[in-house]
Amino acid sequence: MITLQQISLQRGPKFLLTETDLAIFPGQKIGLIGANGSGKSSLFKLLLGQLGADTGSVSLPGDWRLAHMAQEVSDTDRTALDYVLDGDEALRQAEAEIEQAGDDGEKLAHLFDVMEQIDAYTAPSRAAQLLNGLGFTGNELERPVSAFSGGWRIRLNLARALMCPSDLLLLDEPTNHLDLDATLWLEQWLQRYSGTLLIISHDRDFLDNVIERIVSIESSKLVAYTGNYSAYEVQRAERLSQQQAEFNKQQERIAHIEDYIRRFRAKATKAKQAQSRIKQLERMETIAPAHVDSPFSFTFTASEKVSDPLIVLRQMTIGYPERQILGGVDINIAPATRIGLLGPNGAGKSSLIKTLAGTLEPLTGERVTGEHFKLGYFAQHQLEALDMSASPALHIQRISPKAREQEVRNFLGSFDFIGDRAFEPIHHFSGGEKARLALALIAWQKPNVLLLDEPTNHLDLEMRQALTMALQDFAGAVIVVSHDRHLLRNTVDEWLLVADGKVEEFDGELDDYYRWLLERKSGGDKTTEATTNPADDIKPKPVQDKKVQRQEAAAKREARKPLTNRIKKLEAELEKLQQKNTSLEAELADTSLYEDQHKDQLQKLLQQQAELSEKIDACEEQWLEAQAELEALDD
Repeated sequence: MITLQQISLQRGPKFLLTETDLAIFPGQKIGLIGANGSGKSSLFKLLLGQLGADTGSVSLPGDWRLAHMAQEVSDTDRTALDYVLDGDEALRQAEAEIEQAGDDGEKLAHLFDVMEQIDAYTAPSRAAQLLNGLGFTGNELERPVSAFSGGWRIRLNLARALMCPSDLLLLDEPTNHLDLDATLWLEQWLQRYSGTLLIISHDRDFLDNVIERIVSIESSKLVAYTGNYSAYEVQRAERLSQQQAEFNKQQERIAHIEDYIRRFRAKATKAKQAQSRIKQLERMETIAPAHVDSPFSFTFTASEKVSDPLIVLRQMTIGYPERQILGGVDINIAPATRIGLLGPNGAGKSSLIKTLAGTLEPLTGERVTGEHFKLGYFAQHQLEALDMSASPALHIQRISPKAREQEVRNFLGSFDFIGDRAFEPIHHFSGGEKARLALALIAWQKPNVLLLDEPTNHLDLEMRQALTMALQDFAGAVIVVSHDRHLLRNTVDEWLLVADGKVEEFDGELDDYYRWLLERKSGGDKTTEATTNPADDIKPKPVQDKKVQRQEAAAKREARKPLTNRIKKLEAELEKLQQKNTSLEAELADTSLYEDQHKDQLQKLLQQQAELSEKIDACEEQWLEAQAELEALDD
């Protein structure tokens, strides 16, 4: 059992923890959450003995073996496989002692017995399985660590931590540099882990599926909640809902959305936006009050002008001169498109995003953009392209030199760049702050297409929640690659599978995709344990021939024409009636009208208003009926 009693922890002038207690029982799987800078990583260092408490005591069982995931990797020429095997210190110690034992038969016998006890002879295959699960291919196992990029080195650190036999495993943001496939694999591995697990993560689905208890750092205290992350949100919402002043913030947002729906669902020009907000309201979870104190409140406002289609890829071959990655790619991105890209690591998802963005030239085929196409593109390399010597405000001012300072301040404040922080050089900003700035620059430019390649890396839970809400409310097209299943599930409507050199529609959901992955890894052998739930009916289906699609679209437009014409006429009539009503209300606002000498005029105007109100109601009713017929035709 681990106990923290009356712990206070101070870094510089700030108290991260103040006289707080915590008990962790053997075998518990705990998610540690809290705002950036609240002390999560410092608590890990405290448990690892790398940091001392200012007051209080920390007690861990003396015989427990600790393993943790380092955040940095030294530049070494050790192979990836050897580097991971180094995580098993008992193995390496036994190997070293065998080498030193020489011809001492008795000592060698003892050491070989130790090797048997620690399962040393299967260690290379176990390490290889860890690396394979985290996305490393067979020929990469013998590559030196120094040959891998920073993100892949972090994966090596994760594999090394998992390789280490442990009673207590500490993982700090293990999914931050993983794709969806590796995240799903790690989730399964941790579910089978028998020791005590403490994990810092901003991936709510990952937390939901792995942990059984949440410890939240709130106001310098460690507050424990039973259950997974979703259970924590419910419990915290119930507590916060008792604080009416805080809860009102959430209720005002709901009321704002409902008001928008009431005002605009009866207007053809606003029908799509109203439907978007209806979906947003449906998706808004009952636990949302748990996020009332979020510092983020931004939106993605789409450009006013739009083209249909926005982007078209025709008979495209994607890749590089020395290697083709994808072939026969046909994609049509319309204004309402919301696509999630699925596919194994290295299959070409990022290459497809780059081609859509125009930063990777196709080998063959053509990319056509609409007249009013306006792109918002987020990828990890764009964080490195930021000017480290410039402030967030200066980045905005370079885009819009005429923007007023207060307008820039207000906008950046919605991304939690408050006060002087908006005018500080970003060279000392964290990865999360740089990611927020990159998203802010996109939002400022009002695109009508968002291409997002792993946008949640480095973002905390509150920012991910805000990003999800902003994407739900976005009126343009969205194409996203992400390992964050909560974001995917709540922002996209269809899936494309990028695999085996092709781009195909995927007829299923995220759980179906995981079964498809298991079946793929088992080589289609449905008798293996890994595929106890084979995805027999979950198959990618070829993208429909574009000529057929165009013919079907033309036929649908022809069938829609009488209804759309009727809707336009009703809308024009409704606008005239509403203008008349506005004029009448202006006349009725004249206080002199209510004097006795104007009684007849008042009665006349009131009669006109009543008749006008009936006409407006009738016209709106006809419009709603026509709109319903149109929606039924679309279905």
